[in-house]
Amino acid sequence: MSNSNKSKEHENYIKSIKKRKRYIKTTQWLILILFFGIWEMLARCQIIDIFLTSYPSEMFDLFINFVKNGTLFEHLGISLMENVVGFLGGTILGIIIAILLWWSDFISKVLDPYLVVLNSLPKTALAPIIIIWVGAGYSGIIVTAISVSIVVTIMNVYNGFKEVDIDKIKMLQTFGATKFQILKKVILPSSVPAMINSLKINIGLSWVGVIVGEFLVSRAGIGYLIVYGGQVFQLDLVMMSVLVLAIIAALMYQGVALIEKKYMKWRQ
Repeated sequence: MSNSNKSKEHENYIKSIKKRKRYIKTTQWLILILFFGIWEMLARCQIIDIFLTSYPSEMFDLFINFVKNGTLFEHLGISLMENVVGFLGGTILGIIIAILLWWSDFISKVLDPYLVVLNSLPKTALAPIIIIWVGAGYSGIIVTAISVSIVVTIMNVYNGFKEVDIDKIKMLQTFGATKFQILKKVILPSSVPAMINSLKINIGLSWVGVIVGEFLVSRAGIGYLIVYGGQVFQLDLVMMSVLVLAIIAALMYQGVALIEKKYMKWRQ
């Protein structure tokens, strides 16, 4: 087969992949538009109770009003700050502890049952205790966010460390490499995919911690808006806050996915 035929087939293959991606994106948007369209239609026709479910156009009007008077940015800024600090804190601390477990087999075996128990506990149920210990404010909410994500990070990253090819480690040991050199040259680079997966998981978990903390003690933030809207039966405010939260979480996830894409391209 000639090079020209090969290149033509390759171009057709690339075009088919791009076409498939466009179809997927289009279908995703159509599902979203159809969902909100049906919701709006059912509400307008009074098939569903708008007092309980609200409807998209009312939520959009409320969103515009909150944007114009700056209220949304104030609450969103507070929640984002708490989330980013909790997200980074849980991820960094989790990776450090995972390194410690890999470094010392004794510590790993001692802490293993405790990690299993902590992972099985509903961390959100511990939020009131954490807030009492740390304080009712930003610090309590941030520590709640960290506590929700840190154990999952430790277990994911540590499992990634254990799955590194043992032959590579033995080869470096044969050449007299120190444990720190093995960590730096093999363990960490090979475990980047596991760390990126932990980042993806932690986005949702840290938001869970932040929202639960804001439910309990905050006077500002997206969680506060949801609680306040429920207390005064303003369901359009509740639904708008949930949708804003979903959009921000999706954007953060896409940011991590972009980092992963760039890493994979660099790795190749």
